[in-house]
Amino acid sequence: MSHFIPPGTGHFSMGLLLTTVHILIGLLWSAVLIGFARVLHGWLRKPRARRLLDRITGTVIGIFGIRLALGD
Repeated sequence: MSHFIPPGTGHFSMGLLLTTVHILIGLLWSAVLIGFARVLHGWLRKPRARRLLDRITGTVIGIFGIRLALGD
């Protein structure tokens, strides 16, 4: 029994449909990411933006490290 294929439907055809939907969602998500990257390209190249992103990334990594050290 499969959780994604309803009873009474062909496994191959339903599997093919689910695969197609998965690929289309992946393509749409990739297109959205590419679109945002193109819009933000100029801003992301500025030193101020890089410093901000470095600070945010460093803070997140630091928080993960502290949580790991404390065992929470």
